[in-house]
Amino acid sequence: MLLKDLSALASPLNDQQIGQLQQAAAELSPQQLAWISGYFWGLSQTPVGASAGAQVATAAAAVPAGKLTIIYASQTGNAKGVAESLEEQVKSAGLDVALYSADDYKPRELAKETHVVIVASTNGEGEPPDNAISLHEFLQSKKAPKLDKLQYAVIGLGDSSYEFFCQTAKDFDSYLSKLGATAMVPRVDCDVDYEEETESWAATIVKEAQERLKSGSGEVVVPLHATAAAVASAFNKKNPYQAELLTNQKITGRDSGKDVRHIEIDLGESGITYQPGDALGVWFKNCSDLAGEILSTAGLNGDETVDVGGESLSLKQALTEKFEITASNPQLVEKYAELSGSKKLEKLVADKDKLRDYANNTQVVDVLKEKKTKLSAEQLVGLLRKLTPRLYSIASSQEEVGEEVHLTVGVVEYQQGDQTRFGGASSFLAHRADDEIIGVFIEHNNNFKLPQDDNAPVIMVGPGTGIAPFRAFLQERDARGAAGENWLFFGDRTFTQDFLYQVEWQQFLKSGTLNKIDVAFSRDQAEKIYVQHKLLENAEELWAWLEKGAYFYVCGDATYMAKDVHEALITVVEQQGGKSREDAENYLNELRKAKRYQKDVY
Repeated sequence: MLLKDLSALASPLNDQQIGQLQQAAAELSPQQLAWISGYFWGLSQTPVGASAGAQVATAAAAVPAGKLTIIYASQTGNAKGVAESLEEQVKSAGLDVALYSADDYKPRELAKETHVVIVASTNGEGEPPDNAISLHEFLQSKKAPKLDKLQYAVIGLGDSSYEFFCQTAKDFDSYLSKLGATAMVPRVDCDVDYEEETESWAATIVKEAQERLKSGSGEVVVPLHATAAAVASAFNKKNPYQAELLTNQKITGRDSGKDVRHIEIDLGESGITYQPGDALGVWFKNCSDLAGEILSTAGLNGDETVDVGGESLSLKQALTEKFEITASNPQLVEKYAELSGSKKLEKLVADKDKLRDYANNTQVVDVLKEKKTKLSAEQLVGLLRKLTPRLYSIASSQEEVGEEVHLTVGVVEYQQGDQTRFGGASSFLAHRADDEIIGVFIEHNNNFKLPQDDNAPVIMVGPGTGIAPFRAFLQERDARGAAGENWLFFGDRTFTQDFLYQVEWQQFLKSGTLNKIDVAFSRDQAEKIYVQHKLLENAEELWAWLEKGAYFYVCGDATYMAKDVHEALITVVEQQGGKSREDAENYLNELRKAKRYQKDVY
């Protein structure tokens, strides 16, 4: 009997309830109506007082349907966010869906799946995120089953400035294909400005899932998550909290070659919560003077009108608030080489390694100055990426600072001819944020967390601004009264000018929260000494700590430091553990899988 005929029946519902049902039904597909029918039938069979979870399970079991499984391989949280958004859209379409972090998913279950989506970011030099190491290895191994009944889709999140752009997504796509699985849609590789592309992709996935699963009769599985999800804040990347700057203090010496700031931001009554190891996303405004220099170089005055996401803005405002005008990228160089006809840029474009190096070390305005070319407003914005927030490792524990969040920010500053160039977000926080509202949000990082066992020893390696999360770690362990030992390795240029948070480390040593600290100041002697050298000097004790269950953390530069620290660790394991290099690498890989070797590198 159709809903429109309900009023003709002897119904237990009143006219208002029937009207509400008819109004809701008009917006639903036949498949959704069928699902709701089964859902409410399931509820009607549930004893009074049964839990909501039991009701949902009963209702879900009442309607057979195919299932879409979503797996995310995420290091900092972007891939997780895309996967969670897709999950909600699939649910809204009335389809059964299960969402898993890659490390909570049992790889052998792939043989039982029919439809799987993988959302993957890439870590370091083309490596999978820590939570996806086991799945990544399994799909390459002899244990991997034939997957000829599996249909899949893969989307990658990355940064095309890096050589191994979206490598993990490419790997998963390749491995699944080789095992006989069929792609529902071609793999999508997204750059840093990924929101629009992921939204379009998600809509395609939902449409494909509706077509492929609507007549399915596969096993119904109510999604279960291995860990309880954190309560979602009302504030996020798309809806940042409008915060105020409380403290902006330079913590390097007067004669230091670096400008490092300790930043404190007021979270007010936002209700925002975070954990040590998380990052703070910061939306910022570009320097007005830099926007003016770009306009002048392109032969524009800034009064031109451009459309940005459906909003009509002056070009000057768009450059200041909506576009990335500091950091360059290979695509911008390629496009401008074609527009300008610059011979120098054309040669760079022909050599991918040189192009990447040039783009990573040259700001937008200096690319444009290679050969000044009159551009239209549309051509200029067509060169630029949308502005994206910067992520900073949080340098405080909420147990210690309450409704505040602290950062350790190295101000990017260098000379380009007779001009001084600054980083976008770092110069905003250091020089322009005092009278501005700062849009902020928390980027949770479940792959860089203190051990749950407060008795576990912790080793922290954080040179330069990489020290930030370890200030949070020690504040947290102090507040919790954690009994586990803590060992800190810190490095920078000079003891007198660059020993960040020196007084705090001394206080932690005095209180017993910090048991051991080793420092390396590279320019205080003729021979350069770095944190990796200190690791090797303490090889015997370091090995003993690892063998008694210590967790090892590294934060800071990915290009050189993190690699050198990893090599030093391999040497320690080889020498002190009596292992071959292969066995030493396997030992460290097992530590990563056990979340006892964690990295937050950039």
